[in-house]
Amino acid sequence: MTDDRGTFRSDRPLPVGKLPPALLGRLLTSYAPDDPALIVGPGIGRDAAALAVGGTVLVAKTDPITFASRDAAAYLVEVNANDIACLGARPRWLLVTTLLAPGTTESEVEAQFAALTAACDRRGITLVGGHSEVTAGLDRTFLVGLMLGETTPGRLLRPGGAKAGDRLLLSKGLAVEGTALLANELGPELADLVGVEAVERARWLLVDPGISVVREAEALLDGGDPRALHDPTEGGLATAVRELAGASGCGALVAEESVPILPETQAICAALGLDPLGLLASGSLLVAAPPEAVAGLIDAAGAAGVALTEIGGLVPPEQGFTLSGPEGQRRLPEFDTDEASRAIAEARHRPTTTGDT
Repeated sequence: MTDDRGTFRSDRPLPVGKLPPALLGRLLTSYAPDDPALIVGPGIGRDAAALAVGGTVLVAKTDPITFASRDAAAYLVEVNANDIACLGARPRWLLVTTLLAPGTTESEVEAQFAALTAACDRRGITLVGGHSEVTAGLDRTFLVGLMLGETTPGRLLRPGGAKAGDRLLLSKGLAVEGTALLANELGPELADLVGVEAVERARWLLVDPGISVVREAEALLDGGDPRALHDPTEGGLATAVRELAGASGCGALVAEESVPILPETQAICAALGLDPLGLLASGSLLVAAPPEAVAGLIDAAGAAGVALTEIGGLVPPEQGFTLSGPEGQRRLPEFDTDEASRAIAEARHRPTTTGDT
């Protein structure tokens, strides 16, 4: 059928996760805002907005935490701060909508407030307001953050500035957030598959190296010449590469053997039959830069104590998205649903056993 704009609409249910890129792109084009103060507006691969406010650039970001039931406050603060930093801004203020499941107690609400305040304090962010309610139909707490940051016009790094021929680099390794999340949510099951020690190491990834990329983003902007920064989140590195490249009108070639994947991630993905390239990947920073800037960026990241690895490059759009490996080249995979989300959903729907025979 068609809507009042003559656009075809499907009544098929959407998969869990981000909206399909084609649908989202159409909606963003059809309902594009028109405001002269808007410097960076909505678009595929654009994770934050930038607005001119006097001589300052205000950067705004919103993201929910819908996967995690443990450490949700830390996840919320870091994933929002990451996207603020990727535009060259300093994260400053946070508002949070807290949707609580029926049966939540007063002590649990206070613990949530304390956790949010502590997470903000660690990042130098002020929790300035929000909304809290007990919401019918939920089985766990959902947090939705709105974070604001500020920068200057000269430091603002606009999405879409990369070019064909630029190199792609990745900080740390895949996939910190997804691996820690799976260890927290599926700990007993994973302990049987990969061992208790591996699960504990995976859980600790949330602390070390953590899911923040603010430090390396600041270091690269201070000491190098990146053309684009992007925080791989839902849908993992494969989705992030498509988003960064697509925002610049490019394709991409990723060298599979060059992608640094954490050993805990390898073990858990192998045990659960997941693809690390599609696993929730906050904790790594994806960078596009001209070839002549690569060495300087690697040095700048190293000075900040962060490893930066070259994993491929951007190509003309007609070459599409390719993954090269020992067996040749294939299309870079696409993930309608994040691999961590899929694994957790499958676990929640598996029948439980009582031990009775």
